Amino acid sequence: MLRCMFALIWRRQTGRLCLRMFRYCHSSSLGDKQIFDRGRSNIYKRGIQGKLKKNRRCLPMKKKPLSLKAVLFDFDGTLTRPGALDFKAIRKALGCPHGLPILEFIESLPDTAEQARLLAQLDRFETEAAAGSVPNDGAEELILWLRAQGLHIGIITRNSRRSVERALENFTGVTPSDFDVLISRDDPASPKPSSHGILLAAQLLGVHAAEVLVVGDHLFDIEAGHKAGSPTAYLTNGVEAAGSPACGDYTVPSLDGLRSIVRLGLPLPSGKLPNALLAQFLQAAEIDDPDLLVYPGVGEDTAAVDVSGEEVLVLKSDPVTFVTDEISQYAVLVNANDIATAGAAPRWFLASILFPCGATADAILALLSDLRQICRRWGITLCGGHTEITDAVTRPVVSGSLIGTVRRDRLIDKRAMRPGDAVLMTKAAGIEGTSILARERGGRLRRLGMTKAEIETCCGFLSRISVLEEARIAAASPGVTAMHDVTEGGIATALEELGAAGGCRIRVNLDKIAVYPQTAGVCKLLGINPLGLIGSGCLLITCAKNNAETLMNALKNAGIDSVCVGEVLEKGQGMEALSNGSPAEWPRFDADELARHFRER
Repeated sequence: MLRCMFALIWRRQTGRLCLRMFRYCHSSSLGDKQIFDRGRSNIYKRGIQGKLKKNRRCLPMKKKPLSLKAVLFDFDGTLTRPGALDFKAIRKALGCPHGLPILEFIESLPDTAEQARLLAQLDRFETEAAAGSVPNDGAEELILWLRAQGLHIGIITRNSRRSVERALENFTGVTPSDFDVLISRDDPASPKPSSHGILLAAQLLGVHAAEVLVVGDHLFDIEAGHKAGSPTAYLTNGVEAAGSPACGDYTVPSLDGLRSIVRLGLPLPSGKLPNALLAQFLQAAEIDDPDLLVYPGVGEDTAAVDVSGEEVLVLKSDPVTFVTDEISQYAVLVNANDIATAGAAPRWFLASILFPCGATADAILALLSDLRQICRRWGITLCGGHTEITDAVTRPVVSGSLIGTVRRDRLIDKRAMRPGDAVLMTKAAGIEGTSILARERGGRLRRLGMTKAEIETCCGFLSRISVLEEARIAAASPGVTAMHDVTEGGIATALEELGAAGGCRIRVNLDKIAVYPQTAGVCKLLGINPLGLIGSGCLLITCAKNNAETLMNALKNAGIDSVCVGEVLEKGQGMEALSNGSPAEWPRFDADELARHFRER
């Protein structure tokens, strides 16, 4: 149900505390995103039962590129210098057992009057400590710098509001009006390590939790941030965490270290990637290709390679525009696949990358790093390119160019195709499109009845879009006359292209074209024909008929499925189709089914 809640927030314009009411979706079950009035909640009961362990394990969270609109600070030990509170003395005075968090201990007590007495005593300890506290090194300068960047700033603390207000009186360059929100234990949200306070702060600030950087010196801060889905920065204050590993997305020894992290999450201006960021990326690059003569670098206009030991260069260029997730993998492999169809080894990759306005440095560096890692995985050298932020695109676009090498006598030219050759396909149709649809349309597929596990399986098809291994096997096999990678337009278009490049007509038995059940399911739900769906991961091969079985066995031994779907006919142009043993109409597509789907939706 919907409940009204109240929170005290700083009004920057007036410098006063104001009461703000908001609505939040509340369920009867305890979940990470539930906000509720303080009382004897399950989280406190779990504490007294011993399940709040001394050394908490931080929850794993996949790091996403930063895009920041707010920074939320812990207070004691983060914005103030550590050591003001004597927790040993507080525990002794309150009778709190060692190893049990103080607030959870108090909330576990059955007598509400005793709870109130101990909370008042705790508040006195905190307020007295606050009177003697001082700002942490660099805290005031950092807050003013964050404000200048246009970011919201907030405080989230397990302490009382009164103690925070008293401690802020000792700040000379910062006032309460510099903070947009203050969440203390007096507010209607469970204290850290619950995520409730962070979600409350995000709602009050009008931002998504993923856009809030949570900074703190305790593992409770990091765990709360992870639960909320926020990026986290662990402040060590120059001391290693005792007994527990730091597990924030970032770790800094002092508050000054936050500036470089925050810069990663701020939008970059239009234009080419700033030289400082380019240099940062290139410094981490490990290039060990002896044939690369001129390395990528700031101010370098070109790359140069030594090809004196090579006989034939094979060139390829292809953009990736359909996807945003795992775009680096697509960009490298769609180009490498085509190089491999010529029997060549992919060697040198260049990328022109366009980012939309608002892209952050972290997002750009993450994509560049992914490109470098994918290239290294496949033995390819990332040797150059261009990166730019522009209003010409609404999402990242990667246009890759790849150069491969092959001996002249091992070059595979589709014009070598001969009548009577068998036509083989590997794996199945629509592999790439299945992965893209699962990643880009996962929510809709769930609503249409697919299970989460089924969608995750389809997302995993991304690992199957390389044809480098089957192309290598085919290139080393006798009798192979042509290879073609299935891309836009699907397997139907690719078969037509194969025939056109080889100058021969081709007959295909449509019933033998392999389609994975998952692909068939996605296509049925979305009204897509899998034969016209972008299909990197499927390789078409023509070979002498008497060599087909040997090649298929070699592929099988490598764990790669293959099937003979047709044969090469006489010289000429055109396709023949069979279905159920009778002539059928050849399926043609004016555009890839994926493009049609996105355009119509």
